[in-house]
Amino acid sequence: MAAPKAVTSRVRAVRSTSKRADKSSAASSQNFMERLPSEVLIKILSYLDASALFTISHVNKLFYQFASDNALWNKIYIAKFSKNKKAKHPSCLDEPLRKMGTVEVRDRPAGYWKWRCFRAARGTNKWQKHLGLISCHTGLPSQTEQVLRNLHVTWELEVSVKSGHESTHELSCSQFCETAVTLWWSVGDCLPSYQQISTLQLHGVRRIALNCPGLKKPGWRSLMTKLDMHTLTKSTQVIGQDRLVELKLLQPGIIIGVWRDQCSVAFIMFTLHFHRLVERSVEGSSVCPYVEPTVKPPFDDIDPEYGLHGYQLHIVLHDTVCKIMSGSFSQLFCRRTQICDGLIQLTAINRTDLSQHTRLSGNITLPWRCETLQGAVQNCCIMSLTLLDEFKNPFWCVSSPVSMTLEKAPVSYDYDGLVLSNTIHVRAVEGPYGW
Repeated sequence: MAAPKAVTSRVRAVRSTSKRADKSSAASSQNFMERLPSEVLIKILSYLDASALFTISHVNKLFYQFASDNALWNKIYIAKFSKNKKAKHPSCLDEPLRKMGTVEVRDRPAGYWKWRCFRAARGTNKWQKHLGLISCHTGLPSQTEQVLRNLHVTWELEVSVKSGHESTHELSCSQFCETAVTLWWSVGDCLPSYQQISTLQLHGVRRIALNCPGLKKPGWRSLMTKLDMHTLTKSTQVIGQDRLVELKLLQPGIIIGVWRDQCSVAFIMFTLHFHRLVERSVEGSSVCPYVEPTVKPPFDDIDPEYGLHGYQLHIVLHDTVCKIMSGSFSQLFCRRTQICDGLIQLTAINRTDLSQHTRLSGNITLPWRCETLQGAVQNCCIMSLTLLDEFKNPFWCVSSPVSMTLEKAPVSYDYDGLVLSNTIHVRAVEGPYGW
């Protein structure tokens, strides 16, 4: 019996020693990079490209510090963006590393050349020439969606609550239409209750095209909208509901879906018109929105007492999935006597002229969805209006969810009382062909 006990004892001793060796080996490999001299570590990192450097900076604070080294990013900047072609030659690529003690690299603040690389990666404003092709129907750039995609533009929603806590939410989904884009945020329990929200901020974000799977790519933020919920409470309207959610219109283009009989938020939806959308999404700063340049209107030699003339309206009805209908109306005018308190009245469709009416069959709904549920609110859709002046320049543009009210009448469909102001009233008329 003595021999087996001795064997068992030796086996246990070996296993215990092996476990200690494994722990020691793991700790040793874990601290191996940290025990390297900084010069050696910088030399290793100098073989990485911008994407790899940005990725490794997320490992820990030490790697973030070394991966943001000015000498490394100065080297990348010269290799990719320097106008001096000789600097791009391989024999010159190590020059920035030899300048670590020079004023050019040493006296710059930490991360300066990293910021310069990301700034240069944004490119110039060459995208503006792609917005020069104007649609004859809408009067808007016809390649707005493509430019936004080429610039890697997305949108973020920053939500602040009354306690002071702030949270930033990534875009859940987007849907482009003819003249507008609809943005959705539905992040379940991450959204605070409706009554606790103090401010909403919408930012356009232009991401840098780095190959970093699973990481949030760096980008520049442009403030587009900042809403004070306290001031909007009195003007908030309920434009529709189904058995699950209630749609609260904060202001034209912004809706919060609230679970019925509850205070929790199901989703937040923004509808953005294409007019100046690219500029508003990328040209502002994180605290200041893009400011449109002041355009002096051309001289009009027609008697000003005549009023407005030669205006053109393009209207699109759509939902969050597809377009319902669209149409253009030209040669709109407004007499001087119809201009009052900063409002103008333009008649696009004559109520008594049945030839101008457009038949619209089927149900008008506004589909919605969150992480687990989906539905559709009856008699609601999105209306996008683009009004051009007599010189075919955008004069007034808006895109917003609207509600429709049924009215008994012997016609199929009608727009009635379209007043260009801060609110839009659309009345659907029921007739023998549906509505």
